Amino acid sequence: MLYRASVGRWRLSFRLLAAVSGHGFGHLAQVAPILDTLYRELPGLQLILRTSLPRERLETRLRMPFEWQQASDDFGMVQRNALQVDVAASLARYRKLHERWGEQVSQVATELAAAKPDLVFADVPYLTLAAAKAAGIPAVAMCSLNWLEIFRYYSGAEPEAAAIMAQMREAYNSAEVFLRCQPAMPMPVLGNVREIGLVSAVAMNRRDELERAGWLQPHERLVLIAMGGIDHRLPMESWPRYEGVRFIVPQAWGIGREDCHTIESSHFSFADLLASSDAVITKPGYGTFADAAANGVPVIYVEREDGWPEQSHLVAWLRQNAHCCAVEREALESGEIAPAMQAVFAQGRYPPLAAQGVAEVVAVLRGYCV
Repeated sequence: MLYRASVGRWRLSFRLLAAVSGHGFGHLAQVAPILDTLYRELPGLQLILRTSLPRERLETRLRMPFEWQQASDDFGMVQRNALQVDVAASLARYRKLHERWGEQVSQVATELAAAKPDLVFADVPYLTLAAAKAAGIPAVAMCSLNWLEIFRYYSGAEPEAAAIMAQMREAYNSAEVFLRCQPAMPMPVLGNVREIGLVSAVAMNRRDELERAGWLQPHERLVLIAMGGIDHRLPMESWPRYEGVRFIVPQAWGIGREDCHTIESSHFSFADLLASSDAVITKPGYGTFADAAANGVPVIYVEREDGWPEQSHLVAWLRQNAHCCAVEREALESGEIAPAMQAVFAQGRYPPLAAQGVAEVVAVLRGYCV
């Protein structure tokens, strides 16, 4: 089917199914700038989002129409909180999934075929990739991690792990290409990996508008607290007050302090708020690290306690490319973060990194629009 693009040229319509992991918000943060860019270049793009993430969250990240296919192809790992994996519960879920692996693949393949996409773009549920292969639909994977290596780290020594990992490996290798966006963890057993650059959203510094709205004075510092999509509420009611510092926090935390504003009340995108801040407090995660580096914003981070295998690679990259400071969990919980804030405020902003990976992924996807 043909449509007329806004520039008056004829192009083929293109139906894309994006399968997005619901494990936190980092996977959505990776795909959103790619989908927005692709839509600007192909305004007749028909997008289906297959994910367990709520529609409201998808709408905050995407500036384009989409069909929402609510599905739980991918749970990643079961989390106790944002910093701790529940290893036993995760293993139990993987056992359950792979006991009926063939049935699961067939069911998802039927659902994909009914949606009639020209391409599946996965970040990074391997069940969806296996189903796309079964349905005869080409698929492209992209991520800074894969669940095979995460599973191997936590449960690779379990008796049933070898069989589970074999199916995971086959599923990931069934994609026509796996685009490994930097920074990333190693993926030694995948034979279809192609390296790409940083992936991040385009953002605007809204500092002047926030000052006009009364959020802060020109001499004050603005700190965004973003612990990711897996809830980890900080007890800020007991934190000390820091003169000249204002915080931006999730509305769901219900923080009633005068020095706090909520992310949702700004009506700006998360990326814009981050770009407007003097620092961001977070845990190691691709989305926030990448967005901070792409906007020259210093980072205060607390490391995960369970040795999440992607973490060391993200932190090493951040230390090399950004201004940052680590803080202990106990200090973060109690709000004793003055030394960390002083350190990053003294360092200040730095030259933003170019998010070259966005254009690289868009070029790959556009290769299927023929």
